[in-house]
Amino acid sequence: MLKLYDFELSGNCFKVRLMMSILGLIYETEVVEFYPGREHKTPEFLKINPLGQLPVLQDGEKTLRDSQAILVYLAAMYDSTHQWYPVNRPDVLGDIQIWLAFADSLTGSISAARLHELFMYEFDAESCRSRAYDLLDVMDKHLWMQRQRGFTYLCPLAHATVADIACFPYVAMADEAGLCLQNYPSVRLWLDAVKRVPGFTVMSGIFPAGDAPH
Repeated sequence: MLKLYDFELSGNCFKVRLMMSILGLIYETEVVEFYPGREHKTPEFLKINPLGQLPVLQDGEKTLRDSQAILVYLAAMYDSTHQWYPVNRPDVLGDIQIWLAFADSLTGSISAARLHELFMYEFDAESCRSRAYDLLDVMDKHLWMQRQRGFTYLCPLAHATVADIACFPYVAMADEAGLCLQNYPSVRLWLDAVKRVPGFTVMSGIFPAGDAPH
């Protein structure tokens, strides 16, 4: 049985829940109160993840920390179609790795600003937002070029990959970080496309396709 150490409002936890929903996986959840309880920093949780971070996935005796690593593991282990992590396409795997690293940058910018706005974490929110807009510029231009080539998602394939799942949550919740996506039309089209992937699920702050407020 898969077990996810989870916090409902975490975008990094959501991306794992989303991947498991898309793959149709059954899993057990153990809630770790990130805020205000800070249970991810307790001695009990640090035995599970010494880094004191969420999410954590246990699959039998295997324990995985880091949301991007978990996405790769789930796709490689449980997606028999190899759609989400195409192991037979090393050229695409290189692109995926680029966007997994990019997702970490989104966590360090959009997520940090969101933590400041929602949970009063002591981050320099303006600096985080400035960095986030730089990243959104890169992403929007890339997605525009992808559309010129006939592709909808981040990688040059006809379908989404773990790269899209990794980057999706914090971009989708950009408004909670004090960011506006109005000037990023290609990003907004991509968000809508990800929301239409079969098995897509929602969380607080992330709406189904077509239902987001204007």
